Amino acid sequence: MQENRSASSWSGVEDEFVRVDNVVKIFDDTVAVKSVSLSVRRHEIFALLGSSGSGKSTLLRMLAGFEEATSGRIYLDNEDITDLPPYRRPINMMFQSYALFPHMTVEANVAFGLKQEGVPRHEIHERVFEALDLVQMAGYSRRKPSQLSGGQQQRVALARSLVKRPKLLLLDEPMSALDKQIRTKTQLELIKILDQVGVTCIMVTHDQEEAMTMAHRIAVMTEGQIVQCGTPYDVYAFPASRFVAGFIGSTNLFTGTIVIDEADHVEIETEDLSRVLYVNHGVSEPLGMEVHVSIRPEHIAVSHDQPEHEKNWGHGMVSHVAWMGSYARYQVRLDSGKLLECHMPSQTLAQADAPNIDDEVYVSWSDDSAIVLPS
Repeated sequence: MQENRSASSWSGVEDEFVRVDNVVKIFDDTVAVKSVSLSVRRHEIFALLGSSGSGKSTLLRMLAGFEEATSGRIYLDNEDITDLPPYRRPINMMFQSYALFPHMTVEANVAFGLKQEGVPRHEIHERVFEALDLVQMAGYSRRKPSQLSGGQQQRVALARSLVKRPKLLLLDEPMSALDKQIRTKTQLELIKILDQVGVTCIMVTHDQEEAMTMAHRIAVMTEGQIVQCGTPYDVYAFPASRFVAGFIGSTNLFTGTIVIDEADHVEIETEDLSRVLYVNHGVSEPLGMEVHVSIRPEHIAVSHDQPEHEKNWGHGMVSHVAWMGSYARYQVRLDSGKLLECHMPSQTLAQADAPNIDDEVYVSWSDDSAIVLPS
């Protein structure tokens, strides 16, 4: 994750550039997008993140003008564009398939939109090679798409999107056709290009890592609604619901009831542990209310030694260990039968007394590692 994209204090250029106001999209009897409102700042990279069928691609297509909103309004740079056809919107969309013309050269593909608009030939040539230079593809101008790798085709598609100098760039699953190693490199290159151009960008992805790496802010969508919007750090560290906690990264969820509720902490009784869960923040739910507690795997320690403190630990047996490179992933079956996932630094496996499969162990976490979520 990029440091400047994970800080909750990211400000960027703070003026509102895109505004979606209570937009609804209904297909026959299906409500694909339910009263979505959001705002995007000028020069921001904004990600719509969700699984298939969450409504993110439909919302993107309404921004582009390819789908008509059933109700609600869409504004771009203080102009109401809701009823404008796609060709009159200062917006370009880069499709998941890249949609390059196979019979045209790279140069001709990038020039196509400018020719359609009647831009003078000398200006077309200048702008095309300016865009190709930007994506480091000027040396491939005479090649056909079939002669390019997937990553190179993606760069050409980006050049074609940028050559028209849109106010807003829309990216639909921009990295899905690339393998993981190329995808990671391309994500960082794309961030650099977008920052250099200064274009406002809204991207759709189902890939959490991609959203966390590229976006200044993320809107998590499910069932046609935005359930949380914030910086990558805020969405990961402070999920607003069980869905977000489980969808963004991995988490361990305990279900229990509030038995003590103070301004600075709560204690939660759960059948998964023989002792209460202690959380060092207050909640708005009353005593006796059922809640869920989210604890990220990297916040749970695994040890042969019983913790000295009385709260926030459990006993169990290691059922699986996997080395993931930078960390070791442990699965620990608690005495209650609940399975926990715990991430320990990879050097843990090199230690002589490192817990192994079938070892009895203790798991523990700090008071500030848990987040209480309503049912």
